[in-house]
Amino acid sequence: MKHFSKGLFVGAVFGALTIAAPLSYAATPKDQLVIGTSLAQVLSLDPHQATEGKAVEIMSNLYDRLVNSTPDGKIVPQLAESWKVDDKGITFTLRQANFASGNPVTAKDVVYSLGRLLKLDQAAAANLKRIGYDKTNVDKLVTAVDDKTVRIDFSGQVTAEMLLYRLAASTTSVVDSVEVQKHVTDNDWGNAWMRTHSAGSGPFTLNRWSPNELVILDANKDYVTGAPKMKRVIVRHVPESQVERLMLERGDIDIASALTAADLATFKDKKGFTIQRIPTGGFYVLSMNAGNQYLSNPKVREAIAYGIDYKGIEKTIMGPYGRARTVPVPENFESAIPSPDWHLDVEKSKQLLAEAGYKDGFSLTLKTIAQTPRIDLATAIQASLAQVGIKVDIQQGNGSEIIAAHRARDFDLLIPQTSAYMPNVLGSMEQFSSNPDNSKEANNAGNFVWRSAWDIPELTALTAKASMEPDPKKRGELYVQMQNMFVEQKPAVLPMFERFEPIVLSSKVEGYVGHPTQLTRLENVTKSETQ
Repeated sequence: MKHFSKGLFVGAVFGALTIAAPLSYAATPKDQLVIGTSLAQVLSLDPHQATEGKAVEIMSNLYDRLVNSTPDGKIVPQLAESWKVDDKGITFTLRQANFASGNPVTAKDVVYSLGRLLKLDQAAAANLKRIGYDKTNVDKLVTAVDDKTVRIDFSGQVTAEMLLYRLAASTTSVVDSVEVQKHVTDNDWGNAWMRTHSAGSGPFTLNRWSPNELVILDANKDYVTGAPKMKRVIVRHVPESQVERLMLERGDIDIASALTAADLATFKDKKGFTIQRIPTGGFYVLSMNAGNQYLSNPKVREAIAYGIDYKGIEKTIMGPYGRARTVPVPENFESAIPSPDWHLDVEKSKQLLAEAGYKDGFSLTLKTIAQTPRIDLATAIQASLAQVGIKVDIQQGNGSEIIAAHRARDFDLLIPQTSAYMPNVLGSMEQFSSNPDNSKEANNAGNFVWRSAWDIPELTALTAKASMEPDPKKRGELYVQMQNMFVEQKPAVLPMFERFEPIVLSSKVEGYVGHPTQLTRLENVTKSETQ
């Protein structure tokens, strides 16, 4: 199995540019880390509700989990100091730790947290529901043996490895059950309060969140491994790439993580800055609603796959954000197959549309979050599909609007992004290849494929079989079958570009290592006096 690797990070050193600009921010204090990014997708900071990337990055510093995954893909202890695996489940021994409130972290808090996740039953629960845990069985399968021992029994649909990687996700964060229960209203599990407050044991606490403006995190001076080096972390919403670039150049922010490819390029070979290009194991995706009269036809979906100029878009738009790849498995993963021969072929695309009964084309709407690089990607897809006779109308929106539309199947085309929860074929591909119940009544908004109304019973069954196969060789063969079947069925969730997260850091920043699943921890980040 190949892991995410720091060797995939691309670093370069740069020199500060002294350009005057009408910005009112002061140079960042030495004991505060200031990050410029887009907060458009941050809709909640309740870890049992929020799944969007930037929210995950914030929550990963407010909360701990039983285990954590390192940037190179290893499972390591966090709240659990050790664990033992047997043929029926995993027993975790907790370390001595306290929540920010001062309450001790106990096994009851872990049981409460996993139960709360599954009983809230929002999108965040999908990762555990997919492997057989749900609100009806969690009380039986997750139990407190004593104050410092937690037992999680297997559901019958999961291996120990799969369970551990899922327990490393931000959605399984352990919350302070005593504190949360003080804020329950109308049986909401404290969700209304938790959306804008923190109740964790992590290295930081939530001071303030102003949607689409800023997030302020304060150091938890009593954190179990010691107080963070930074007294405060400020995350600013800077949706305009050029403004973010100027702020970084002037020293108004320490890290920029929402720059366009063009603005990123301005830092090449300049002293005073470092670039990290973080592999996520995920993809930029063109989701097609198979409930649409046109998109329900596999020939139409294949026509769209042949109607996109992947290489041209990679060169002119994606740049450091992505490389062309139309199988939902990174090409460097073990058992990954080559991309199918989907490329811009106008005549073939038109032929497929004609065979589907649409030689004169049709019109669709494409919804996207107004965020780099998805806006430019949407425009390029619009231009590309126009050549084959498909007229695309782009609708931009904020995170809450577009995410809600995706989860409600209220779209024709939509551009989401994914990441891998585990650094292998299954960890990257499972969300593209499993949809146990496609009915509208299932209302399984946490399932990526369900959102596109793409019914794939055979592929779902094959995915489940692969997930339970103990023999590595046989499992690798099943992984290859999964990818081939995915291609053969002309997917309604079309991966277009393997996704990377490029960020630029002031060289004053030390100890920042971006995480593939955006679980980037900040307690050991420091800032030097000079660049």
